[in-house]
Amino acid sequence: MLTSAFEILFGKAVKISGLILLLSSFVLSGAIAQKPTKIRIIRADDLKAGKEGKDKIQRLIGNVILLHDSTYLYCDSAHLNEKKNSFDGFGNVHIKVSDTLNIYSEILNYSGDNKIAELHHNVRLMDKRSQLYTDHLWYDRANRYAWYLTGGEIIDTANKLVSKKGYYYTDSREAIFSDSVVLTNPRYVMESDSLKYLTEPEISYFYGPTTITSDSNLVYCENGWYNTKTDKSFFSKNAYIITKEQKLSGDTLYYDRNTDFGLAYGNVTLLDTVQKMLITGNYGEFKKRAGFSFVTDSAQAIMIDKKDSLFLHSDTLWIHFNKKQNPEYMLAYHKMKFFRNDMQGMCDSLVYSFKDSTIFLYVSPVLWSEQNQLTADSVRIALSNNQIDTLALVGDAFIISIDDSVRRTYNQIKGRILVAYFKNNEMKVIKIWGNSESLYFVRDEYKRLVGINKSLSSDMRIYLDSNKIKIITPIQNVDSHMYPPGGELQGEDLLLKNFKWIEGKRPLKKEDIFVW
Repeated sequence: MLTSAFEILFGKAVKISGLILLLSSFVLSGAIAQKPTKIRIIRADDLKAGKEGKDKIQRLIGNVILLHDSTYLYCDSAHLNEKKNSFDGFGNVHIKVSDTLNIYSEILNYSGDNKIAELHHNVRLMDKRSQLYTDHLWYDRANRYAWYLTGGEIIDTANKLVSKKGYYYTDSREAIFSDSVVLTNPRYVMESDSLKYLTEPEISYFYGPTTITSDSNLVYCENGWYNTKTDKSFFSKNAYIITKEQKLSGDTLYYDRNTDFGLAYGNVTLLDTVQKMLITGNYGEFKKRAGFSFVTDSAQAIMIDKKDSLFLHSDTLWIHFNKKQNPEYMLAYHKMKFFRNDMQGMCDSLVYSFKDSTIFLYVSPVLWSEQNQLTADSVRIALSNNQIDTLALVGDAFIISIDDSVRRTYNQIKGRILVAYFKNNEMKVIKIWGNSESLYFVRDEYKRLVGINKSLSSDMRIYLDSNKIKIITPIQNVDSHMYPPGGELQGEDLLLKNFKWIEGKRPLKKEDIFVW
């Protein structure tokens, strides 16, 4: 009967180990092999003889008390079959298993030989920490567990657990549930395909598709556990956590609801729907209440855009939150590289401000925009509607573009501070302040070299069309010369001081951001 109950509860999908079956068989065979004790009558208001089929029975009426081994069984009336060592009890049934465990119902069918009680109608199993309610329950006294197959619920100090099928082990206070399992807590609702629940530590274990829904988030997994007393949890197998703005997923998730702290291992992704940003990596810690989160190990941030998304990688990505737990800025360090179709870049450290969509690059920053390479001590990029609005190079600003890739000649602009203005993601105007220099190869409409313009001035304005220099306007203390092709400007004279061409490190596709 026990094996069939397991099969009904879990179906063929659940396999019971050979050891458990062997032990169960041993216990049952031992119980049957021993001479069963007889059910004894302790009291009844009235006793009458009767028949049930071919068997003689005793009809006990009023305040019936029966004893089997050390267990007392109470009811309003009973039919006792001494030959079969069994009885049927009716009305106010009460099985006093121990001082702390009692079972109640309206109808009881009890077998003294196998010590199994079958209870019907308004069944309640009560111990000191929890109560089980159902309309049809079996209880195995020998092995001290109960099961139901037509729906039931368990209530303890903080939780209410409902399912169609369930097993409850009274000694260990361990319950196993399947089929439409729902655990309700004042702060969340847990729904699962199959679940094991320990009432003493109040821990739930999941073995199938499970959701945990609260006011602040929704958790999904297909394996894991949840401590309902401490609000600590562990999730795996297609696990994710969804809040109003974000979705966190990973091979393995650990979450502490009290501190809003999470750990994620393996294939970690954090999607922010408000900022339209996806962060990926293989390890992450999320401390929104403390004001920050980070992802490392192949960390990547994707600024999502229908036309041109930005892909960024660094050793570690940090996100800082304000008091309302909205992201304020992102830090990327060390070895940062990013790719976007219209611009690429690299540096040691990057800061991205969500509030004003501004990007700051520090320590040996390099940018590439179309044919242009831009370097400086630090760089600031201001975005508007996900397009570049202005770009500022601060300290030893330098812009280089190829004039002739065969002869390896370069157009160059440099100064102390340089600001480039964009329209539709295309560089239109460059303003330079302090120690401005330019070296530009002038060509005619047939791309024949006309001369080489070299200018020095305090400040400078440069105008571009289709990302090519059209007009250079030196301002104050101007020293400008046009040199003929093949003239006195040769070799190193064609390169401004501190010239450095590092095209080989430029990411040409999004996968290149992982190549340093």
